[in-house]
Amino acid sequence: MKMSFYVLLGMMLFIIGFVNLIFGMVFMFNSYIMLMDWEIFNVNSVNVVMTILFDWMSFLFMSCVYFISSMVVFYSYTYMKYDKYNIRFLYLIMMFIISMMFMIASPNLISILLGWDGLGLVSYGLVVYFQNYKSYNAGMLTVLTNRIGDVSILLGIGLMMNYGSWNYIYYIDIWDKPMYLLMILIILASFTKSAQIPFSSWLPAAMAAPTPVSALVHSSTLVTAGVYLLIRFSNVFMGYDCSFMVMLGMMTMFMAGLGANFEFDLKSIIALSTLSQLGMMVSSVFLGLPLLAFFHMLTHAFFSALLFLCAGLIIHLMSDSQDIRHMGGIMKYVPYTSACFCVSNFSLCGLPFMSGFYSKDMILESISFIHYNLYVVMIFYMSVGLTVMYTVRMLYYSFYGNMNMYSCQNYYEDFNMIMPMFLLTILSIVSGSMLCWFIFPFPLLLMMPLIMKMMTFSFIFMGLILGYMLNYVGYTGVLYPWVLYSTSMFLGNMWFMPQMSKYMIYNISFNVSMNYYTVIDMGWGEYLVSGMFYKYIVFMNKYLLYYYNNNIKYYMLSFIIMMMFFLF
Repeated sequence: MKMSFYVLLGMMLFIIGFVNLIFGMVFMFNSYIMLMDWEIFNVNSVNVVMTILFDWMSFLFMSCVYFISSMVVFYSYTYMKYDKYNIRFLYLIMMFIISMMFMIASPNLISILLGWDGLGLVSYGLVVYFQNYKSYNAGMLTVLTNRIGDVSILLGIGLMMNYGSWNYIYYIDIWDKPMYLLMILIILASFTKSAQIPFSSWLPAAMAAPTPVSALVHSSTLVTAGVYLLIRFSNVFMGYDCSFMVMLGMMTMFMAGLGANFEFDLKSIIALSTLSQLGMMVSSVFLGLPLLAFFHMLTHAFFSALLFLCAGLIIHLMSDSQDIRHMGGIMKYVPYTSACFCVSNFSLCGLPFMSGFYSKDMILESISFIHYNLYVVMIFYMSVGLTVMYTVRMLYYSFYGNMNMYSCQNYYEDFNMIMPMFLLTILSIVSGSMLCWFIFPFPLLLMMPLIMKMMTFSFIFMGLILGYMLNYVGYTGVLYPWVLYSTSMFLGNMWFMPQMSKYMIYNISFNVSMNYYTVIDMGWGEYLVSGMFYKYIVFMNKYLLYYYNNNIKYYMLSFIIMMMFFLF
């Protein structure tokens, strides 16, 4: 029986992920850390060393990446079946996984940069996979934003030469001026990769990529790479005041939750939900809860990837229309996909005993014990309410709402698409409790008054009611974005960050580079520098050719001049 490369690679990735999970549990229960140095070359006193760090955190994250990658590869077997270059797509996915492994298992900034740059390059190739102008613009915005983070890591590498080694793990407890600057550079790199304010505009734009790519790259692995780097450097942050970074993370979380309520593109809504959860992770790290941020990062990866896979199948069946206003009543035709979609949404909202509940509830209750003001606590709780609000709106429009579908649709649920969804659904339910038992050495029980303990549920319930009221708009009523058009335009357009990124930053730099190219590369620089030798040769050749064509005259003239010289 002929086996597809997709199926073979998916099975390999699943087995490797399972092996990594076993290793992670063994390392966690025995408190092992393995540091391996491989000396590449040695010149005088300079050692160029490839270092690999294996501990329970890197093993668990690697197993999570491998599991989701295997599901995405299985899913892509059907999704990309009729694509002409589907093997190229598979190679890009493999390059992405290799780059991710470089980044996860390395305590060395040099090899982190290799993986970091590889992630940016491969994500650009995946975003522009469908070759049209929208994809090109989105890819350019993505790669230029991520280059800022690459440059900051390069500067960090130069700064770490003060310490004599690039292994950051040796110097992570040093609190001095160079380490403070390194912390700022690492935060800048992480903010660009995790799409925090003011770099948020690239994540919804990157939804131009194929949907399996969004599930793997833009929900569970690439965007969480920045959070993972922050968690690795979390010891450095303990000695400094990080309230400004907390504010940026909270603003990202609130802005994304608010913007998703005004969005009609299915993939953009899920991208903004991912952005909201990233804001929660980043602010948790800066509030001094890196372990909880890691816990939420793993649980979020599973249900967010499931969200994208279900959305991809729905878009596939809706003749590639992503507008939720063109959907409605899909649950009657694709019941299994609808069930998986609802489970992942419940987990995203933090409903009790789903995987998202264990991490989100713990973060929110832990924040109540941290000595920050009421503003921080309320923004966190309001963001949870907004999550439920846009989730109910998305479910209503796509599944339960009016029948706005096209008349001719082809509904089917392929086994290669259903099987990854089934496994991710199980993980979306049980991964929270399992990881909670694994990661924390003792049960984390927070004693609070009843009203504080029920605060999360009350905000979830309020978000549910508001989301239902938001959908309760008849055909004769005025749609709510038109009531306050300027306000809804501001809130639903990510606070005008895409326009600021495109027209105020990148547009100016593109114009400058265009002028530079036309004036210098194609202007006087080309004339004086590049073309000077060529023009000199042409000039000399003219005279030589003139001499060659008239050589008898020149000989006679030179003979006469010599004779006159000798005679006189």
